[in-house]
Amino acid sequence: MLLELTIKNFAIIPFLHIDFHQGMTALTGETGAGKSIIIDAMGLLAGGRSSSDYIRHGEEKCLLEGVFEWPTQPEFFALMEELGIDQSESFLIVQRDMSRSGKNICRLNGRAIPLVQLRRVGTYLVDIQGQNEHQELLQPEKHLSLMDHFGSKAFKQQLKVYQEHYSDYQKLLKKAREIKQNEQSYVQRIDMLRFQQEEIEQAELEPGEEELLLEERAKLVNFQKIVDALGKTHEILSADTHSLTDGVGLALSEIQEIEGLDESYLKISENLQSAYYLLQDVASETSRQLDYLELDEARLDEVMLRLETIRQLKRKYGESIPAILTYYAEISEELEAMTGFENQLEEYTKRLQEKQAIVFEYAQTLHQERQKIARQLEKAIMQEVTELYMENTRFEIRFKTDSEMLNETGMDQVAFYLSTNLGEDLKPLVKVASGGELSRILLALKAIFSREKEMTSIVFDEVDTGVSGRVAQAIAEKIAKIARHSQVLCITHLPQVAAQADYQYFISKEVQDGRTQTSITQLDDQMRVHEIARMLAGSEITALTMEHATELLQLAQKNPQK
Repeated sequence: MLLELTIKNFAIIPFLHIDFHQGMTALTGETGAGKSIIIDAMGLLAGGRSSSDYIRHGEEKCLLEGVFEWPTQPEFFALMEELGIDQSESFLIVQRDMSRSGKNICRLNGRAIPLVQLRRVGTYLVDIQGQNEHQELLQPEKHLSLMDHFGSKAFKQQLKVYQEHYSDYQKLLKKAREIKQNEQSYVQRIDMLRFQQEEIEQAELEPGEEELLLEERAKLVNFQKIVDALGKTHEILSADTHSLTDGVGLALSEIQEIEGLDESYLKISENLQSAYYLLQDVASETSRQLDYLELDEARLDEVMLRLETIRQLKRKYGESIPAILTYYAEISEELEAMTGFENQLEEYTKRLQEKQAIVFEYAQTLHQERQKIARQLEKAIMQEVTELYMENTRFEIRFKTDSEMLNETGMDQVAFYLSTNLGEDLKPLVKVASGGELSRILLALKAIFSREKEMTSIVFDEVDTGVSGRVAQAIAEKIAKIARHSQVLCITHLPQVAAQADYQYFISKEVQDGRTQTSITQLDDQMRVHEIARMLAGSEITALTMEHATELLQLAQKNPQK
């Protein structure tokens, strides 16, 4: 229930604070005074679409705030838990700030939330009935959701379960289509990866292999240069006459004669001795190397071919052998994951058929339940519209069911059919209902839903347009009946409706300091008589219209519906 509404710098309202009550509240006043502006503000608090045009001229932002009693539905408290809203507070305070820059700040009990979440919350707070709802009645595609709204909690849970299965079915269907569409590219990818895998496998690469081959190739390519260098070195070191080694040996013999005479001579002797033995080792090693050297042109061809193989693989798969082997591991893993591709489509097709059977079974259950709901709703609407002087009306909900056209609501399409005159065939409501009849059918629906469901605050925005006389009185009594189960706020121009209200506010427009602004006044008993007299007679109020207004209020007090 809405307890308080505060509006600041909204349209032609500089500031407004209204306290609301349980029961029925009528908002009356001259056309253009700003009644609908107040309803617009309530709609924005429920997450409606904003515009900078709402901000009062000359101001940069506007503020809307509503204080609500906590809705009682378990789903609402689950939503509060999801949004992280403290539920220990006595009331739920909804705030919305809008600036000319387009920035919107929405808060629940001081906690900022996205606008999309405010819309979810708003469905539990305010139910605004006006021209949009008339339009829903004129759109057959909306009739199914209107009928489903009448269903029990068990039915709605069945619908939720169906929608979960249907969502899974759609995901499987999408995946199967993707596999089918990508079948050729999958096969091509597998063939390419297998070729690459086999090419790398056949090479039998080893880490460090390329470096060893390059070293071996250098030796084979420079064979003659190596032979010449080793031979000359050996010749110098080991010639039969005047070899370098012998020369160092002779020098060593000479210096050893005087090494005991001075430390420096001893040092020279030791160095010559080391050089002598090193030269002997070098001579021996060069001789050994010369003995083993043999030009193997076939091996050179093998090394060159192997290096070319590695070069080609590096060009395709990586900058080095380790990089090629890493790539090999990656494609092997991808191939393993894709190995079962040939069976994927078959698997998904099987799963799709199984899920389709489940979805169809749930859709059939929903269809059967909807048949029962439709008959119950038809009966309830007939009872309500009879009380609204549509006693010759016949109302029927017709089904069009197609098991081949499953969607997120099942396999049903429904349309409301109506006949308002005896002897006339039932025809689609959208073709035969007048504005007044639509208003009454809408009221009938709201009367049913408010009685059967946990409805939030209901706002009727001139839903009584186009009726008069006894029909107007019946509509007034019906709205009062709805107010027994829900808080009702009603913008009206009908004195019969205003008289039925438990509370009445007068909306007026005036000019202050050269600016137009809207104000609101809660009417006491005497003020209500005067306002209802104005609604009856217009600008000229006579003693007779005052009496008539008093009578309307007295009759309203006797209304058994209240």
